[in-house]
Amino acid sequence: MGRLALTVHTEPVQSVAAGFDLRGSPDAGSLLLTSPLGNAVARVVWSETDAEWRQGDRVIKKRNLEELATELGGTALPVAALFAWLNGTALEIDGWQADLSRHADGRITARRTHPLPSAELRLVLQQ
Repeated sequence: MGRLALTVHTEPVQSVAAGFDLRGSPDAGSLLLTSPLGNAVARVVWSETDAEWRQGDRVIKKRNLEELATELGGTALPVAALFAWLNGTALEIDGWQADLSRHADGRITARRTHPLPSAELRLVLQQ
């Protein structure tokens, strides 16, 4: 649980900031995104066979979480690495570099340099 900010360096730049509650594993889980006031904004649920985004009455379904994240945020997010990074484990993913030097303070930064567009993911974990 915590807050996240994702910036994708497209033209124009895409930015998303939200509270998050991530549960499960890279194979099956859920992600709840909340507004600064704590209201549910969207829920993502995935399994080995599909992934689904729900935002109010809007539902988007894809074959997997990577396809869904790419459609919604303009870039695929390294879900397996994200679970590792949240646990303080440096898992290398092609194109992504994670800075876990402030993990003990509840802060993680990850940058994607390739393939383009570049992206930056910042996490602040609830202490």
